[in-house]
Amino acid sequence: MNKKYRYILPTVLALALALGIFIGGKLHFDDSPERLFSTNSKKDKLNRLIDYIDYEYVDDIDTDSIVDVTVNNILGKLDPHSVYIPKEEMESVAENMKGDFVGIGISFNKVKDTVTIVRTIKDGPSDQKGLLAGDKILIANGDTIFGKRIPNADLVTRLKGEKGSKVDLTVYRKSEDRIFDVTLKRGVVPIRSVDAQFMVNDDMGYLKINRFAESTFKEFKAALLNLQRNGAQKLVLDLRDNPGGYLGIAEKMADEFLTDGKLILFTKNKKGNIDKVFATDKGSFENKPVYVLINERSASASEIIAGALQDNDLGTIVGRRSFGKGLVQREMDLGDGSAVRLTVSRYYTPTGRSIQKPYNKGHDDYYQQFMERYHSGEMVSVDSIKVADSLKFTTPKGKVVYGGGGIIPDAFVPIESLDHERVLGLDAAGYFSNYAFSFLELDRSRFANYPEKEFLEEYHIDDIIFERFIDFLLNRNIRMDFYANEQLIKTYLKANIAEQLYSPNAAAKIKSSQDKMLAKVIALDQKVAEPQEN
Repeated sequence: MNKKYRYILPTVLALALALGIFIGGKLHFDDSPERLFSTNSKKDKLNRLIDYIDYEYVDDIDTDSIVDVTVNNILGKLDPHSVYIPKEEMESVAENMKGDFVGIGISFNKVKDTVTIVRTIKDGPSDQKGLLAGDKILIANGDTIFGKRIPNADLVTRLKGEKGSKVDLTVYRKSEDRIFDVTLKRGVVPIRSVDAQFMVNDDMGYLKINRFAESTFKEFKAALLNLQRNGAQKLVLDLRDNPGGYLGIAEKMADEFLTDGKLILFTKNKKGNIDKVFATDKGSFENKPVYVLINERSASASEIIAGALQDNDLGTIVGRRSFGKGLVQREMDLGDGSAVRLTVSRYYTPTGRSIQKPYNKGHDDYYQQFMERYHSGEMVSVDSIKVADSLKFTTPKGKVVYGGGGIIPDAFVPIESLDHERVLGLDAAGYFSNYAFSFLELDRSRFANYPEKEFLEEYHIDDIIFERFIDFLLNRNIRMDFYANEQLIKTYLKANIAEQLYSPNAAAKIKSSQDKMLAKVIALDQKVAEPQEN
């Protein structure tokens, strides 16, 4: 035996024996197993139960799934926004919040079990290698992926990979009736937070943000600067349907509009500690007209910006009452690849109001409150919004604002007819996009050299396309008064074709012609610009 180990081994054995004697002295072997393994710690109870099931239960049980259910049940006793993220979902959640992923840079549909490119992402790996919308990916790294019923999630996994890694593709291009091979190097592909940016008129810019991820502020700043270079002295900030995201990103964005020293928000934790966030002198759009668009699905960080501007008497909030989320979460690692987002504080707008709606009656009731707005008439009349005098606050200039369940806009815009809302719902569900894709697949060559500007200004959806789209919906058991909403449907068809041919920004420009909230902003702005009589 090696001399070194000859001296170490007795020492280790002696220590182990001493430890064993110490532990043995603490145990009473006439006790039951329950007593033997019990402690006074409540935290150990769950672990021990899982161990008993793992080692003693008569049937084989997936204890991982039991743990997941248990964690969800525990969080279910808390607020609706404290949530568990299983390890298999962490990657996609992290990508969404980071604002990018590693892949080949395409959006795709499965057409007859074949991966078909809907659009390449500008400057992404596929775009750089000349892949086009309509190209069909047949083989990836020697593995045939057409003709198989492979779930979309699995296809995404095969096309994604490590940054810099290569993927060999075999592609069929229908317009040229040829099959070719191409090797792509996977790269970082952005998940855009800024859906659209364009000039509404000579001095008003429009900017739509879909969430508050790590990359959002950088995108926002670039878009805002671009609008300013094009003459924007006023801004429409569209936060409709924006569920929120990082608190810090919302704070930085609000700082762009508020002058140095203005309170953006404050938070209060379990111990009563208050943390105040103030604006700096770094804002690039301070003291300029801002119109913030919100609706019933604008939440969290979206409400922080709307509340910060409203409470500081800056800008105009346009739309419908926001969701009502005034809780702040922090993501905490659970050690096995999963995590929990736990509510750690509440936030308050500058006047001191909490816009968190009640959740004391359980999660189901919490989300049913959203539907109650339809039943109460709030969605069509501002007078139907229920407010409490006890939650009344006043801004520095004397404007009355309310807490207790969302941001109430300064200028109310009701929903349209039920069928109008159904059209918007069909668009969100992908029906317009799917039809636009099948329409383009018939003959993409007719749009091969179609300039975007000319398409936006001159292309029209004719009655034949409109009737075929109605058939498309009827075949899917969708019924509504199509002809009463003909102009809206034609506009959304054109917008979805434009998105696949050009960009989401092109689609947003087209949809803006039917946007009642944007029309309200233009009317309000014109009224402000009118000379006042003495």
